[in-house]
Amino acid sequence: MFSIQESFLFTFWTALCRAYEASALHRLLVAAGRWSNRRIDESRILDVLCREGTVARAWSESRTCKILSFLANLPGNLLHHLYTAFQRQFDQSIFAGLAFAMGDETAVGESWVIMALWIIPYKRWSNGYSLLGFAALLILFYAGSMRRYNTFRLDLKSVGPYAAGMFLAVVLGVALSTYPSLSARFLMYHSACLLCVLVTVSAVRNTGDFKRLAAGGSAVVLVSSLYAVYQRIQGVEINKSYVDVDVNAGMPGRVESFFDNPNTFAQVLILLLPIVLGLMLCAKRPVFKVIAAGVFIVGVGALGMTYSRASWVGIACAMAVAVFLWKPKLIPLFVAGCLLAVPLLPSSILNRILTITNTSDTSTSGRIPLYQAALATIRKSPVTGAGLGIDAVQQFIKDNNLYHAKAPFVHAHNIYLQVWIETGLLGVVSFVGAMLLNIKNAARTVRHCGDSAARTLTCAAASSLCGIMVCGLADYPWHYPRVMSIFWFVFALCIAGTKLCRQCEQEEENR
Repeated sequence: MFSIQESFLFTFWTALCRAYEASALHRLLVAAGRWSNRRIDESRILDVLCREGTVARAWSESRTCKILSFLANLPGNLLHHLYTAFQRQFDQSIFAGLAFAMGDETAVGESWVIMALWIIPYKRWSNGYSLLGFAALLILFYAGSMRRYNTFRLDLKSVGPYAAGMFLAVVLGVALSTYPSLSARFLMYHSACLLCVLVTVSAVRNTGDFKRLAAGGSAVVLVSSLYAVYQRIQGVEINKSYVDVDVNAGMPGRVESFFDNPNTFAQVLILLLPIVLGLMLCAKRPVFKVIAAGVFIVGVGALGMTYSRASWVGIACAMAVAVFLWKPKLIPLFVAGCLLAVPLLPSSILNRILTITNTSDTSTSGRIPLYQAALATIRKSPVTGAGLGIDAVQQFIKDNNLYHAKAPFVHAHNIYLQVWIETGLLGVVSFVGAMLLNIKNAARTVRHCGDSAARTLTCAAASSLCGIMVCGLADYPWHYPRVMSIFWFVFALCIAGTKLCRQCEQEEENR
């Protein structure tokens, strides 16, 4: 640490910061930030958007929430009664003490599980790993609640009504599917995500737990990004199914790391890069800041090498939201930095950006028949959809002759359309409601919360969700179940961070 502080680069950076603090530019940006804050505080539109809805307010005291909480915590409750009946024997057992200690540190176990699961190469990956991993974490959580049931329960209240409605829609998506046999296996993927949300929201009890999970996600970014850099050094063959070589002449092959598809890898980075940035901002020791900054830089470089345009737009949105939530006064500086960075972009990336609206690009024009087929499916079955899973949707579209392009129909290339045609009207309403409620709660909480690591990481998680939702307008991130589990992991981090921030507010009020 002392060698870093005594270095020329650190001295130069410190002098530059002091000069900026005393500059007219700093005073101008501060004034602009204050003006922005006043406009935000006085905005009637934002006041309506940030207001807690009737359904959300009624959820925690509703009979449905209480019944679901009882059922989810029933194993822990039974184990607690068993512990109470034989407390002396359990307290004298070395193995029971070890199980209790491990259960108390479920968040630590989860950080290792996600690091192990999400860097497995695609050829060796099985979608059952996620279900097994999070089921093991649930058992570990129950072991912790066996002794501390009063303070160690699964928290369904914080998960919210819309996320519960989403899982109900998933179950109905199998029961009401046009092809139940094709839909059944997809229930396993969503069940793994449900376990991920429940365990993550419930296991995070303090800022230390929150930072450990963020560090686990950062390790995934580091390992996968370094492998992507290795791929670039070795050379990546251009896959014509990913790139229109006529419109994107001179563009190199797209890296995909461990995820079989460059767009999929880019979506993983959208979800986790803001978390890495948040970890860098809240790190207390300079050496950890430097490490996190290095991971972030490598991750951004890897994202650039994916040449995924929807993901670039998504990460730009995520960064803008992160600045807006974290320190709104930096918005003018962020905009200026973005404009100044454009001429510094590599020509291959700049040319790729310019093709976003080019209808001659087959990857852009090819989405139109996909959207048309998805909309035709909605018109034919608007309430129940075709059935859960890509397989059922593909079969429904084929049987009803709703798709007429040369390339095969894989998915709708739009997360909102795909969720609708898989889970019906209840699914898409619950999905959008869950995302909006989570982001809205996070934004409202961090707006009135003092600076802390929990606040910074909550801003990061909320911005990740915003970024992936924007990316989802032109792609379907859940095509790979592993990305779906990462999506819901970040969703749960946002809820857990919001809960921690509220706890900090209450503690300050009680002082």
